[in-house]
Amino acid sequence: MSSTTDKIKGVANEAIGNVKQGVGKVIDSDKMQVEGKAQEIKGEAQKATGDAKDAIKKATDKTADAIKSKL
Repeated sequence: MSSTTDKIKGVANEAIGNVKQGVGKVIDSDKMQVEGKAQEIKGEAQKATGDAKDAIKKATDKTADAIKSKL
């Protein structure tokens, strides 16, 4: 999965998780609130994965450019 895909899925899961939490509060469902929080946390992790992939790619590209300039 690309970093952009990870970030998009992460944002979507965070949003859905927040909605589930809100609905769970309105209907007084602890189960739905917990499911929403879990989905929100999953989304945060997906976004972090996307950010990490971006950072690794930038570092790799920078290293490759430095090596090329020395050749």
